[in-house]
Amino acid sequence: MKDSESIRACLASGRLLSAFAVTALAACAVGPNFRAPAPPETTRYTPDPQPKVTAAAPGPAGAAQTLVPDRDIPADWWTMFQSEPLDQLVRRALRGSPTVDAARAALRSAQASYEAGRGSLLVPALDAQAAATRERVPGAAFGQPSLPGSVFTLFNASVNVSYRLDVFGGSRRQLEALRAQTDFQKWELEAAGLSLTGNVVTTAISVASLRAQIAAVADIVAGEREQLKVVERQFAAGGVSRVDVLAQSSLLAQTEATLPELEKALAQAENRLAVLAGHPPDRSELADFELQGLTLPTELPLSVPTKLVRQRPDVEAAEALLHQASAQIGVATANLFPQLNLSGLIGSESVVAGDLFGTGTATWSAGAALLQPLFHGGELTARRRAAIADFDRAAAQYRETVLSALQDVADTLRALEADARNLRAQAQAEALAADSLEITKKAYRAGGVSYVALLIAQRQYDQARQSRVQAEAARYADSAALLQALGGGWWNRRD
Repeated sequence: MKDSESIRACLASGRLLSAFAVTALAACAVGPNFRAPAPPETTRYTPDPQPKVTAAAPGPAGAAQTLVPDRDIPADWWTMFQSEPLDQLVRRALRGSPTVDAARAALRSAQASYEAGRGSLLVPALDAQAAATRERVPGAAFGQPSLPGSVFTLFNASVNVSYRLDVFGGSRRQLEALRAQTDFQKWELEAAGLSLTGNVVTTAISVASLRAQIAAVADIVAGEREQLKVVERQFAAGGVSRVDVLAQSSLLAQTEATLPELEKALAQAENRLAVLAGHPPDRSELADFELQGLTLPTELPLSVPTKLVRQRPDVEAAEALLHQASAQIGVATANLFPQLNLSGLIGSESVVAGDLFGTGTATWSAGAALLQPLFHGGELTARRRAAIADFDRAAAQYRETVLSALQDVADTLRALEADARNLRAQAQAEALAADSLEITKKAYRAGGVSYVALLIAQRQYDQARQSRVQAEAARYADSAALLQALGGGWWNRRD
């Protein structure tokens, strides 16, 4: 009968603990409630209105590009270049990149920490305990020092419950901070993927450009070698002077000297592509990327600045850190207030193990403990001031990230416009240099100009050809840079 009363009393205390918990969870949480920063008020990226259509030039890379406001970006934005080898390389990189794998692991860790925090901060802890203790109690403990001591073994088994009432919201603010940290790692993963795909695309374009430049130089070297043979035969026949032979030899040597630097840059770019794809450089299996294998997107999306902050993973990550800093102010503020802890126990205790949970062995307890910080040497208030300073720092870093995002888009827009005009000028310069070279060759054969004039015309054409290849590559790279600066279309991914 007494055991039944004990159990009912313990259950009543449990209901009281639950009532306290519900009341605490309904209470308000101290500290600021986070609000996402307002988007930038600016309506454009550049001081002057951006031309909607770029200049056009001859050739596949010279197509005019149109900026389409609010055009959505595909998740696999690199497919806009219509290159199957590039698509395969990017997908292989996303599967094998250690950087992306590390970001995924960091996200899993943050998610697990959030789950652990939710379990430890918001839910009462329930533990089972069993113990056996050998004891000797002297007679003096019963007021009879003359009696011999009693030796016995005490067995007990119990279930303990404990809970920290979140009266002032400190636990909820801690959980809020953990949730924000999870959001941060999620956006860091998106940023890692965007950075990886952008680097793969721009490096592949660089590889294609370098290969085209090397091929152009190789053609020039072959032509200059043939020309040197012609000049040497003319010198042997007395048709030209030794100076002409030396001039042609010097031109050939200068052209050949450009090859090692280009080949070094190509090897480094190919090594970088292999590493980006998750392979060591010696296991590189790269396709033969060529500029002719890429298609220049003729329509490019352009998001308004107010939407950009929701498209850029780095801006979202900065906002998550700001949210985390805001929650930490609440944690530091709650530590200034009293803490109320509830505990309860129900179990059985006996000197005979077989009698556990038998009649007369029930035991229970219920209690509450209140802890009010009084003096900590200024530690708690200083920690709150530090949390506020951390929030101010996170706010400044958020503004910096937004400004950098706006600058990225503005820079790429200017680059698109300028490099389109540059390609048009370079294509015209190459055509004029080619015409000039042909005219000079005819004049030289007719004896109208010196060999030095012919060499100058040849050198001008060679330089124009190289510059045109570089200008073509810049247009592809600019297009990739804009798509990356706008966020890369992660919101359209279905996975």
